[in-house]
Amino acid sequence: MTIPTNQIPSQAFETNLGSYEEIYSTFEWQNKKNRYINRSTGKMNAAYECIDRHVENGYGNKTALHYVNGDTKQSLTFNDVKARTDHYAAVLKKHGVEKGERVFIFLPKNPECYIAILAVIKVGAIAAPLFEAFMEEAVKDRINDCGGTVLLTDEELKKRVPVKDIPSLRLILTAKEVENTEVGNETPVEWVDPENGLILHYTSGSTGKPKGVLHVHRSIVHHYQTGHWVLDLKESDVYWCTSHPGWVTGSVYGLFAPWLNRATIVISGGRFDADQWYSLIDQLNVTVWYSAPTAFRMLMANEDRVQNYNLNSLRHILSVGEPLNPEVIQWASRVWGKRIHDTWWMTETGGHLIVNFPGEVIKLGSMGRPFPGVKVGILDEAGNKLPIGQTGQLAIEAPWPGLMKTVWNNPDKFESYFPYGGWYVSGDLAYQDEEGYIFFQGRDDDMINSSGERIGPFEVESALITHPAVAEAGVVGKPDQLRGEIVKAYITLRTGYEQTDELIQDIRLHVRKNLAAHAAPREIEVLDELPKTKISGKILRRVLKERSIQ
Repeated sequence: MTIPTNQIPSQAFETNLGSYEEIYSTFEWQNKKNRYINRSTGKMNAAYECIDRHVENGYGNKTALHYVNGDTKQSLTFNDVKARTDHYAAVLKKHGVEKGERVFIFLPKNPECYIAILAVIKVGAIAAPLFEAFMEEAVKDRINDCGGTVLLTDEELKKRVPVKDIPSLRLILTAKEVENTEVGNETPVEWVDPENGLILHYTSGSTGKPKGVLHVHRSIVHHYQTGHWVLDLKESDVYWCTSHPGWVTGSVYGLFAPWLNRATIVISGGRFDADQWYSLIDQLNVTVWYSAPTAFRMLMANEDRVQNYNLNSLRHILSVGEPLNPEVIQWASRVWGKRIHDTWWMTETGGHLIVNFPGEVIKLGSMGRPFPGVKVGILDEAGNKLPIGQTGQLAIEAPWPGLMKTVWNNPDKFESYFPYGGWYVSGDLAYQDEEGYIFFQGRDDDMINSSGERIGPFEVESALITHPAVAEAGVVGKPDQLRGEIVKAYITLRTGYEQTDELIQDIRLHVRKNLAAHAAPREIEVLDELPKTKISGKILRRVLKERSIQ
């Protein structure tokens, strides 16, 4: 089933480049790379391209962002953002921060978070943003993994940083301390090679600790082009990406892509609330909106709220993070009068790979078609391409500009993504139809995808067994109509403990406190023993998964 074309076409088609097939057959990334690279020096800087270039080109007075958090409202121009990123960058230089250092940003979703990320990049260091809900263990593991040396945070989140357990950390600066530091007026931009580190995002795997995925400055070629054609961003747009920059969506498509395209971004603090979200769109005249299926399903569950607000400013809505249910697309088309356009990509890929362009036909259940310059293969277990309509491993032919540079200090993990030479194997299962549309069929590993956030079961299991009552733990994703999946834990108890509602709640809160709220199990079931392999004793998550859906 398809949703008919009822929106303006992408700028790819508005510029008379031809049909999707024509654009796809002629597009080359190489022709886009010179946009940001100085031809005489071969150098670039992503932060400069996001902010400083617009000021130099006469757009300094244009609104760069709107911030709304309850009664707090603030708007900043590109001049304002440049001045504040320059100040942050100068403070970092004053403290001796150099190219290549890993600087972590642990701040709420507010303007300071975005400004701090750009300031780190501006001085040539590698920005490593952390989700604001992370607790001590999550913070410690990530900083220790890459030898982070500097942390930018605030007084409240600083309390969650176990400094004594992070030996590499030489400097912690709060936003207030940065603001009160006196610096000169020198230009702080450091020009770097396109292959120099830009941003480090940690992604959870089905085994082991979270792994640091490093992206480099050349990635912004991908960010700009997909922001221009897929998000369809124009400089007149007011654009809202609901993700925190601690997640890759919040940095790539909440910061880089919109500001590279000179759009005004919206930053919204606080938790989900249907009235607040609708009010924000209404009051700020949001035109382009990027969120997750879970959020759209929650809005669908509060359908009566929409009648109180004017959403006529919206012209383009997109989804990311997990499969988009067909019924949500149909609901949005009926209630909002707008289609939701699914997009597929991963932390490791650095940008959109499979998309639904504005104005193109949407096939319900499909993730869309490959972005121009992206070659998709559906592979069997030997790495051979499968025929149209057959389900196999979803793979992308490397390279492309947004592709990760490496996995930090883990070359074996990086190589594991390329078991068949030049193909990046995603871990997703899919098939492709005769028109090129890709249909997601599931994961071939144990990753949990809850509300658009990837959660590694090993990390949750590790947090569970630090509770004095828990002997062993096995964690799986249980299908859930609202969130896609929820985290379900199976545990065994240590001698001397008995199952009670109070104990189960205490275990859940223990994970929430030490790891993160989104990773805390929503369901915990106590077993006498966990299923394991006979030889190695490894917990059989497959068996637990089957149990969870019975």
